[in-house]
Amino acid sequence: MPKFAFTAVDTSGDTVTGVERAGSLGEAHAAIEDRELHPVAVKEKRSLLQMEITKKKLKRKDLMHFSRQLAVFVRAGIPILEGLDVISEEASSKVLAEVLEDMKAQLQAGETFANSAAAHPHAFPSFYVSVLRSAELTGNLDVVLDQLAEYIERDVDARQKVTSALAYPAVIFVMAILTAAVLTIFVIPKFEVFFESLDAELPAITRALLAVSGFMGDYGLFMAVGLVAFVALLALAYRTTRGRVVYDRVLLRMPGLGPVLREAILERFCRVLASMVSAGVPLPDALAVTADVTNNDVYRRGLVTAREAMLRGEGLARPLAATHLFPGAARQMFRVGEETGTLDTQLVTAAAYFDRELEYKIKRFTALFEPAVIIFMGVVVGFVAIAMVSAMYGIFNQVNSV
Repeated sequence: MPKFAFTAVDTSGDTVTGVERAGSLGEAHAAIEDRELHPVAVKEKRSLLQMEITKKKLKRKDLMHFSRQLAVFVRAGIPILEGLDVISEEASSKVLAEVLEDMKAQLQAGETFANSAAAHPHAFPSFYVSVLRSAELTGNLDVVLDQLAEYIERDVDARQKVTSALAYPAVIFVMAILTAAVLTIFVIPKFEVFFESLDAELPAITRALLAVSGFMGDYGLFMAVGLVAFVALLALAYRTTRGRVVYDRVLLRMPGLGPVLREAILERFCRVLASMVSAGVPLPDALAVTADVTNNDVYRRGLVTAREAMLRGEGLARPLAATHLFPGAARQMFRVGEETGTLDTQLVTAAAYFDRELEYKIKRFTALFEPAVIIFMGVVVGFVAIAMVSAMYGIFNQVNSV
């Protein structure tokens, strides 16, 4: 009998993980609920022989288009099975087509739409599945699918803003490093041979440059190996709980980049939580899923603490404020939304606010980072040029004095 690994929430609000034996994903959900647990994520455990070597993820854009297409079919009264059949035939993504074929088989076997989606965590995020479960209970699947598509579109736009903003400075920085490496390792040693043949006295700046070049030539390979080993150690440390927390905390505190990441996390948090609240997902479950969506252990831990306080009856706004992870404007919006019963509306407003702040922080970061990288490149090339010209000028003066 298949095994299903699950993450659930018990009646006291604590997160519980375990393994359930069941004949299908739906039976696993039912068995977990019979134990008075609310399943957050359930997926089949497979042996090494059953697992694929590489598991491709479904692109966010493909998920967005799928959500919009299925919403149209559901609104038109077309059965979900027929809608999935049409979408899978016309899908340009091979991953999506394979997922939909498997979902159709599960639906025909009696599974719910949300459970069939939950069986493919590489295609459907946990918040997406939670929203689908609530939509199936309320009967507004078409509306919820449109909301999910809108959220994913905004999330894709936000990611593209960050990526495009960082791409140009990153290219310039890499080119600066490569230029410095080529000059130091390959070009300057040729001049050193030339200077030695003339037996000339070189200026201090030229001798310093030649010393750096010689050091890089002698120990460059060891430095490269050491750098690779250091990166590998960082990657191993990141796999630990403590390592992830330290890494995420350092990123948030980095000048320039930290504020950009913080605004991106806050925008995603508000957008996802708004979608889940408007879909009718219970707030404790929504907050548990949203904590994972932040992809940052600092925020994840803070939101878990806030959720525990909320389950103790302290509300939502006060525990979120106590984490000190949200700015004053957001805390005010949360408080107003909780007091007036318009939390979903206030979360949408907060998401729009953070989206504007994200765009401003990105522009500010690039405005500071690009000149800094260009200045760095200019200093490196200028230092090399001055050292070479000074040496040539000194040799010329020595020849003339003779």
